[in-house]
Amino acid sequence: MSETALAAGLPAHRDTNVLRWLAAFTCSMVGDSVYYLALSWAAVQSGTPSQAGLVMTASALPRALLMLGGGVIADRLGPRRVVIGSDAVRCAAVLAVAALLFLTSPGLWPLALLAVVFGTVDAVFLPAVGALPARVTSRDQLARVQGMRGLAIRFASVVGGPLGGLGVALGGATAAFALAGLLIAVSVPLLVSVRMRQLPLHDTVGARDATAGQDLVAGLRHIRRHPVLAPLMLVIALGDLGFVGPLNVGLTLLCDERGWGAAGMGWVLAGFGVGAGAASLLLTLRGRLPHAGRTAGWSILAGSVAVGTLTFAPTVPLAVGTALLIGLLTGLSGAMCAALLQTHADPAYLGRVTAVSSLVSLGLTPLSMPLSATAIGTWGTGPVFVVSAAVCGLGGVVALAVPGLRRAELPR
Repeated sequence: MSETALAAGLPAHRDTNVLRWLAAFTCSMVGDSVYYLALSWAAVQSGTPSQAGLVMTASALPRALLMLGGGVIADRLGPRRVVIGSDAVRCAAVLAVAALLFLTSPGLWPLALLAVVFGTVDAVFLPAVGALPARVTSRDQLARVQGMRGLAIRFASVVGGPLGGLGVALGGATAAFALAGLLIAVSVPLLVSVRMRQLPLHDTVGARDATAGQDLVAGLRHIRRHPVLAPLMLVIALGDLGFVGPLNVGLTLLCDERGWGAAGMGWVLAGFGVGAGAASLLLTLRGRLPHAGRTAGWSILAGSVAVGTLTFAPTVPLAVGTALLIGLLTGLSGAMCAALLQTHADPAYLGRVTAVSSLVSLGLTPLSMPLSATAIGTWGTGPVFVVSAAVCGLGGVVALAVPGLRRAELPR
């Protein structure tokens, strides 16, 4: 099907084909949120806290080790086929564990196995999910789709926790796992109904007889030689390294230090979520912001200043306002970076490009949190937040200093 026929001249938020994709993506993300809550609850109930921690991290290693290969698979087989297959496997695995917990009390081993299976499947699912938007809409709508995707992620984070908690309250981990599996299952027929845009012949993966290793090398070479993608990966890495630790572990320690308690932390997180949601909504409605590279760079710099000032907020209301500003600026820069990645990567390499981007984020996230906690224990929250803000700000400096990225635009 041609791109013109697929888009039919409609903006993405009014295109029923895109909306079906968005519904499938949202169901899958909500199912993920319920799954992680069910897994943590079942692990805590079945073992010691340290054993539960090992179960919760069991998916990280296979996901990190196999992510780049997953990008090759997504490009070779097509993202739609990979996402449908991945969701089917994840659904079957979660429902199988739900049935096992209903019939018996097997202990931790099925939970650990489920975590490993989930991590392995995620290694191909995440690159394919990143590559899929380019197949469901035209290039000029990809920025708007990133805004819609951000709204879906925010919705899943807000709804998934209460849904999982309701499942646990009504029927324990068994009911929560069953609910997660059913939510993921709903995404499969929705994805099957989504029409795909065929890539031009010159945008397909290279030689048919190329090995997976050669395809991977070609994808890495595509990133390294690209005037926008190469610096963009560095910007993403610096942003995640400087942002994730303070806004996770650091915020908890800050609220405890100030005596704000869990309620105060909840309000600050709500402020961040509202700001990030507003940024996604802006991009959804506008569809395109001019001077994308410059906008991303200045948003990162302003957001890093806000991150550094959060630790000096004397009251909860001021901290909430600062968090809202952080969410707005980092949400805007994150959406712009994702849109630039989607529109500047060759569609044939998009699975591999997304795999590298996901690996950068997922690899730095677990590293930054214990480092932030250790640093705060040694020097306190103030210095660590300021240093983290400086690291995040370096991403903005890179975005503004590299000509290719600074001048990058989104398609009209």
